[in-house]
Amino acid sequence: MHTIVECVPNISEGRDLVKIQAIVDAAASVPGCHVLGVEPDHDYHRTVITLAGSPESMVSAATALILKSIELLDMRSHVGEHPRLGVVDVCPFVPIAGSSYEECAELARQTMERVLEVIEVPIYLYGNAATCKERELLSDLRKGEYEGLQARLNGKDKIHTPLTSLPEQGALDWSTTIAKSGGITIGARPILVAYNVNVNEKDAQIAKKIGSILRSTGRIIKSDLGGQIRLNGMLKMVQGMGVVCEELGVSQVSMNLRDIEQCPLHLAFMACKSLASDFGVEIEGSEIVGLVPLQALLDAGRYFDAQEEDEEQLVKIAIQSLGLNHHHSFDPQSGIIEWAIKSKVIE
Repeated sequence: MHTIVECVPNISEGRDLVKIQAIVDAAASVPGCHVLGVEPDHDYHRTVITLAGSPESMVSAATALILKSIELLDMRSHVGEHPRLGVVDVCPFVPIAGSSYEECAELARQTMERVLEVIEVPIYLYGNAATCKERELLSDLRKGEYEGLQARLNGKDKIHTPLTSLPEQGALDWSTTIAKSGGITIGARPILVAYNVNVNEKDAQIAKKIGSILRSTGRIIKSDLGGQIRLNGMLKMVQGMGVVCEELGVSQVSMNLRDIEQCPLHLAFMACKSLASDFGVEIEGSEIVGLVPLQALLDAGRYFDAQEEDEEQLVKIAIQSLGLNHHHSFDPQSGIIEWAIKSKVIE
């Protein structure tokens, strides 16, 4: 069996297709690197790029992609709906076949070192590559976003603790280079499904409420005199928020499903649909950003049709029932990890 690692860089550019293509080309030029997907989003101003190949090729491709992003992109003019820290907001390595989280963590560290050999920028490690438990969650490291990075580096930040404030390595003195690049976050993690459910409203008021009810961290309830208590969310291992999607004329409950065994795709969809109905609005399908494991769609297909057994039919049922073709086209041959790898990576 080939040793296959997936790498899923998210760059802070979703509108300039020429720049996006140049960044993708930098990775694709590495022998053994296969580009499985490129998904720009205008409203999020972000592109999810999915690469796969041998461990060595993934380190070289990720390094090339990060350096090209630092060259071409500029955080000083970046505005989008999605939280972000720098031009490559996140670059995770994911074990697919014959690999492990420990190996992927080492690949993240190697990538950091190679980037820093060329240019000094702040680099954070997260997930299985994190240096302590407090640095494992991307959302914790990204608090304050790009706009708060200068204060973090200058020791004037009031959001982070000493355990999460500074990067693992890289420059600490604010400069034109750092102002342009922001912070780069590299890590290792399990397969994560980025999943958006479309809500038929334009201002995201209800989508934001649904996001705060569903996400694992829930919401904070404050008293009039300053006390507060956290109300846990409905779903396990889910990050979620509500955002406006002007391109589609709707809002979205934007989620990261961090463990699809604890929160399957269809559970997230049906929870959004149920809550939206309670608020008097309808769901208009959903979308998967990046690639999805085959098992997630098979499980969804069995939920919607418990009698079906054929894999291809189950996938079709899942696509139809989740509305994955409602606004965008979902191609299972390129959108399912195992099928995409079989056709593009394994020869």
